[in-house]
Amino acid sequence: MDMKLELVIIPVTDIDRSKAYYEQLGFDCDTDHRAGDFRVVQVTPPGSACSVGFGTGITSAEPGSAQGLHLVVTDIEAAVAGVRQRGIEVSDPFHIGAEGKVDGVDPQRQDYGSFAELADPDGNIWLVQEIKSRG
Repeated sequence: MDMKLELVIIPVTDIDRSKAYYEQLGFDCDTDHRAGDFRVVQVTPPGSACSVGFGTGITSAEPGSAQGLHLVVTDIEAAVAGVRQRGIEVSDPFHIGAEGKVDGVDPQRQDYGSFAELADPDGNIWLVQEIKSRG
């Protein structure tokens, strides 16, 4: 039986600010539904089968507490440049060496080896990770 992850909920303080941020990042807004005090916004990264949701009445988690969410790309340097062109702050690429975090892409450009980091307006942390092929 297939099990597909379709939606990840992140906690935010300002729904409109978050919606604008994720749209600026290039996510598509799938829905912005309101019913009384309830509101949910669902956005999807380009090419992703999994969406991100936020709103009121959908999580009790503290804004900024989502950490380590991954956006997978095939070219980390192009992805960082593209994010910056959209006016979003993102770290330079880095990899993990024997002593921990090291500046620059993985020297062998191994899949799962190069990263960049960005944070939404509430401090939810995203890692951009380079994976060229899955085997």
